[in-house]
Amino acid sequence: MAEHKHGSMDTSVQEQSFSNFIRYSSYVGAFSIGVLIFLAIFNS
Repeated sequence: MAEHKHGSMDTSVQEQSFSNFIRYSSYVGAFSIGVLIFLAIFNS
């Protein structure tokens, strides 16, 4: 079995994926809040 050295794994791909996930989740959240405000203003 190979020896594992703590902190030696390359996590750049995972970090980029997580960054994109957080970015798009923020966009969806902001869009949803905007839609709710629009519906509240125009009493739909």
